[in-house]
Amino acid sequence: MPAKVTVYNLKCDPVFDFGTGPRNAAYYSPQGHILVLAGFGNLRGQMEVWDVKKYKLVSKPQAPDSTFFSWCPDGEHIVTATCAPRLRVSNGYKIWHYTGTVLQKYDTPADGELWEVQWQPCADGVFPAKPVKYQAAPSELGSTEPKPAQVYRPPALRNKPNTSSKLHEEEPPQNMKQLPGGDKQLSKTALKNQKKREAKKAAKQETKPDTPQDKQPEPEPKPTSPALAGAVSGDPEADKKIKNLKKKIKAIEQLKELQASGKQLEKNQIEKMQKESQLLQELEDLELGI
Repeated sequence: MPAKVTVYNLKCDPVFDFGTGPRNAAYYSPQGHILVLAGFGNLRGQMEVWDVKKYKLVSKPQAPDSTFFSWCPDGEHIVTATCAPRLRVSNGYKIWHYTGTVLQKYDTPADGELWEVQWQPCADGVFPAKPVKYQAAPSELGSTEPKPAQVYRPPALRNKPNTSSKLHEEEPPQNMKQLPGGDKQLSKTALKNQKKREAKKAAKQETKPDTPQDKQPEPEPKPTSPALAGAVSGDPEADKKIKNLKKKIKAIEQLKELQASGKQLEKNQIEKMQKESQLLQELEDLELGI
């Protein structure tokens, strides 16, 4: 799925979201004022050059089959190379200006291989940061920014409305800095997840309302016989029998409610209900004997 890049501050708050794209590497310039997002290796070598002070796109050059990338210490030039043993064909290197133009190109002879490319080292602070330029630097080799290509459509579909479907929805870059009101600006994915959570919460509230309409009001409790009120005699054996009888009578009342609601009762449950009068009589005898 497309890679997503986000810059955070020291408090781990998102500052800028670069959206999605075919990337697998990120390179800051030595001065830290330019960021290159690139997709090398199994990707097509697309590069995005960003001004990280203004978070503005500078250029989108393309270096296919590149196996090496490095910033020049001056923070203005880039080298990309195709080296062995990763690739043993089409070895060579290109020197770029960050605005997207190729300043120098070298192709290794067919019988040779290029194994390594390095900038001449220099001490830190020799090259201070310069203002970022957006106009392409002049060069005889020109730029390699890919031209927008039209998607092939079969002749039968060329006069019909375009109903293309994408496997992944692309997300554009957006500023993630905190708004003056204090609320944080959420990304497109975060907003989508927030809407899903709110919809799920609303669905739960609908399925479990406080007063469901389809539920019939509970019948008022039937007045129990005076024997059920009972009293404590102080005799542990008698109190235990009274307690057990009350449990059985209560279970029979619950079975009656289930039967009234239309539920089919089992044979042993019906037999238990038939003993209600006998249990009531036993309970009344025990309590009258207190």
